[in-house]
Amino acid sequence: MGKENQTYLTEFILLGLSSDQHTQVLLFVVFLIIYLLTVSGNLLIIVLVNADSRLHTPMYFFLKNLSFADLCFSTSIVPQMLLHFLVMRKTISFARCSIQMVFFLVAGATESSLLAVMSYDRYLAVCKPLHYSTIMTQSVCVQLAIASWVSGTFVSLVDTTFTLCLPYQGRNVINHYFCEPPALLKLASTNTYKAEMALFSVGVAILLVPVSLILISYCNILSTVLRMQSGEGRFKVFSTCGSHLTVVIFYYGSTIFTYMRPNSKKMNEGDKIISVFYSVITSMMNPFIYSLRNKDVKEAFRKAFGR
Repeated sequence: MGKENQTYLTEFILLGLSSDQHTQVLLFVVFLIIYLLTVSGNLLIIVLVNADSRLHTPMYFFLKNLSFADLCFSTSIVPQMLLHFLVMRKTISFARCSIQMVFFLVAGATESSLLAVMSYDRYLAVCKPLHYSTIMTQSVCVQLAIASWVSGTFVSLVDTTFTLCLPYQGRNVINHYFCEPPALLKLASTNTYKAEMALFSVGVAILLVPVSLILISYCNILSTVLRMQSGEGRFKVFSTCGSHLTVVIFYYGSTIFTYMRPNSKKMNEGDKIISVFYSVITSMMNPFIYSLRNKDVKEAFRKAFGR
């Protein structure tokens, strides 16, 4: 299964989530359903926001970007994952592994930035409603979206450079279901300290900083809501904040667990299950939590499809 020690690897073998054939068939069905829901939900948001002028607001502009990031995120991982559930030899070339890592990191890091931007947008809408329209102008929204995608590209460039420039010789079996830096570093045939420190430093910037901004934003939102006289208004905002914080816990909690801890030479089954939350589940959850339950989106859907 391995190559000769003096030869650089040209392909990897992914062990996936299970080695049992019957379990793999079941997982194929489950993840196919998840992927179809992810694609349909996020595409629907993009189409509705583009088609309905009532949704041409900052919040839905950022949601459209989030949906596109989720599509890229999920599509970079799940189709190959589904294929590997059906084949005996789960190989991936070094080139394909590299491409998957680049797109996965761009989309994932961009999503992290967008979630922070969206929390700031909600903070302005709830806490500073009189200044909202003058602060969150169209040009500001575009600049924030571009900054999110640029930050995602930068994170991908740094992480992939430090990960892929390491020598990979000998072992070629990745105990994971896709190519991501922490799993690949375990196979490097040299000291990975510098790469680990690079990933950790970038993780602080793209994970800990955004999650801190999100928590600060929602603390201010909750403080403002508690001073509201309307019980109905408070319930609505609490419900929305609760849903958004669910995504934050799922996404950032699992990602921070993977990227912000010392790298061990072994990846256990629990690590792979945790990575499922940020790599697959959140992309499916986001459209339903952020958009599809909203009254405006429901009305746009009825208008677009005549229901």
